[in-house]
Amino acid sequence: MDKKFDLVGIGNAIVDVLAYKDQKFLSEHGLTKGAMTLVDETEVKKLYHLMGTATECSGGSTANTLAGFAMLGGESAFIGKVKDDQLGEIFKKDMERIGVNFVTNMATSGTPTACCIIFVTEEEGKFGMGPKVERTMATYLGASISIGENDVNEEIIKAAKTLFFEGYLWDSPTARKAIQKAISIAKENDIKIAFTLSDPLCVGRHKEEFEKLVDNDIDILFANEHEIEALYSENDIRKVLYRVKGKCEIVAITRSEKGSYILSEGDIYTINPEKVRDVYDVTGAGDLYASGFLYGWLNGLGPEKSGKLGSHCAAEVIKYLGGRPVTKLSDLLKKL
Repeated sequence: MDKKFDLVGIGNAIVDVLAYKDQKFLSEHGLTKGAMTLVDETEVKKLYHLMGTATECSGGSTANTLAGFAMLGGESAFIGKVKDDQLGEIFKKDMERIGVNFVTNMATSGTPTACCIIFVTEEEGKFGMGPKVERTMATYLGASISIGENDVNEEIIKAAKTLFFEGYLWDSPTARKAIQKAISIAKENDIKIAFTLSDPLCVGRHKEEFEKLVDNDIDILFANEHEIEALYSENDIRKVLYRVKGKCEIVAITRSEKGSYILSEGDIYTINPEKVRDVYDVTGAGDLYASGFLYGWLNGLGPEKSGKLGSHCAAEVIKYLGGRPVTKLSDLLKKL
């Protein structure tokens, strides 16, 4: 059948709420800097009221990647779960405004739409390189974790060139079943499967299952160096490269200001980072790297140029607060 979508993603439908805070604030509230902590509805309401001035926008790892992909000019669709409430409307309108097909059921009852409180901390960089920013997340999964097999539209999956999903979904048993159904549909229809490890703590919670996924089901793997090191219980990136080489058709490992590695068909490509003078927030950097890489790869740019486009997209989003760049991403294609 004709492929209506270049990319269909399944993920947690989350509204991001972002504000700047210092290390003292994080310590007072038991938050680990640079990590994602799951919280309940009571805790997320408490943190929300402590934020002060904040920015709100649709978010979630997969949603960010699909948004970036659409901003580059690709056809994408999102499968997730929100409630028909204020945050649910924010999420829906944001995604549609960007150009992502919103194929998500809005629940009329049950738990509220998911919310991720993101605290951005700033500290002095090493060797006089200027300020360095880090993000710390407190996530209330709300309605997003109720996504299940019935939410996976087989025709939507079949209409995709590539299926993309996030590791965070494994924190929900029903979402896990939804992904397993989607993987089966994709494999039966020769659809490529892309997966992002999401977070080192998430990898720790599901290490054995993620290893099996990478070994048996994944064509394109995205991870940052901390996530991939957690997956293989290594703290030496050279050993990790040896372990993961040949596991998937493509493995993309991001390393923040050190650039990234792309592993493809036995070759390892070293992608230099794009220099950014003023970094305001690293939320969405890995997600937008995946946007750029997948757009390039699906349009025949090859692993190296696709990695460079991913690096350009990641560099663009960290210039702004939040997981969505303000600039026109399609202009980045001219640089390649």
